[in-house]
Amino acid sequence: MCIRDRYQRRVRGQSLAFVFTFSPTNMSQDKINAARKEAEQMKEQIKQNRDQKNDVELKNSTKDVAPPKISLKIRRTLKGHLAKIYAMHWADDKIHLVSASQDGKLLVWDGLTTNKVHAIPLRSSWVMTCAYSPSGGFVACGGLDNICSVYNLRTREATIRPCRELNAHTGYLSCCRFLNDKQIVTSSGDMTCILWDIEAGSKITEFNDHNGDVMSLSISPTDKNCFVSGACDATAKLWDLRNGKCTQTFTGHESDINAVNYFPNGCAFGTGSDDASCRLFDIRADRELIQYTHESILCGITSVAFSSSGRFLFAGYDDNSCNIWDSLKGEKLGTLQGHENRVSCLGVSSDGMALCTGSWDSLLKIWA
Repeated sequence: MCIRDRYQRRVRGQSLAFVFTFSPTNMSQDKINAARKEAEQMKEQIKQNRDQKNDVELKNSTKDVAPPKISLKIRRTLKGHLAKIYAMHWADDKIHLVSASQDGKLLVWDGLTTNKVHAIPLRSSWVMTCAYSPSGGFVACGGLDNICSVYNLRTREATIRPCRELNAHTGYLSCCRFLNDKQIVTSSGDMTCILWDIEAGSKITEFNDHNGDVMSLSISPTDKNCFVSGACDATAKLWDLRNGKCTQTFTGHESDINAVNYFPNGCAFGTGSDDASCRLFDIRADRELIQYTHESILCGITSVAFSSSGRFLFAGYDDNSCNIWDSLKGEKLGTLQGHENRVSCLGVSSDGMALCTGSWDSLLKIWA
């Protein structure tokens, strides 16, 4: 056999081996491409279906509704923190509230008298969130230490220390909310949310579906089995606490979602984003209803909260202001000016009679 024949056989053998080795991969890639194409077609069909049923816009259907009147003034100023305030949360008793600051203190306040009821020293001053339990017996906080620390306010000890430290997140703790005295939900920069058993100090369920830091969560006021979360992947997600599954995903924002808050009837929720817009999403319609934007607003939103009726949406901004929006019409009704630095957090009391704003200027202000 000549050298040329041996060379050709060798080449043919290599060619056959090449085809045999790589053709299954090519087939798999073809299947993946076909599946992607089919998924995109299904998404487009769903979008068309939803658009057909979107027969009216909220703005148009409420154009004849009379605009509401609102006049809020500063009734109390809570002084005591020595550094930036990052979070606050009202107790269900409508009087007390808790605030967290980078001065390393968690303060529990009487909102009527402005007295400090508890001053809790924190192990880490880099705190980002705090929460009051529904019973009023516990508070919790967390931040760059990746730990959710729970404190019992009914202890007889002179210095209140953590009764539980919940440690499973691998990123900073961005938000926490109690379900009851035995369970709490946390969100984190590790792109997850976790439901905890406080007494056991253990994780019950982990919620994985976001593709960015989860910045905020809100528990449904009507169904304690559901909560929504907002993240840096510009999506908000609805979760079922019973099975750990994401049941709906809401898109529309163009940048990080920093805050989410349920509408009082539990059928919708509001969001605030770095894209300088707030938005209202309807869970039953599975879509965005309205945007709250203004050409003069160019900064991000840090926090959002609805009035007890749902007619007003309050939003805290990086430009030191808190804007009030008509949730039905999408119109700005006014601006609350009083802080000298970023409004980092806000909340409405459970009876709807007061709004509290917290700021990097180290002050909390109660409006009514």
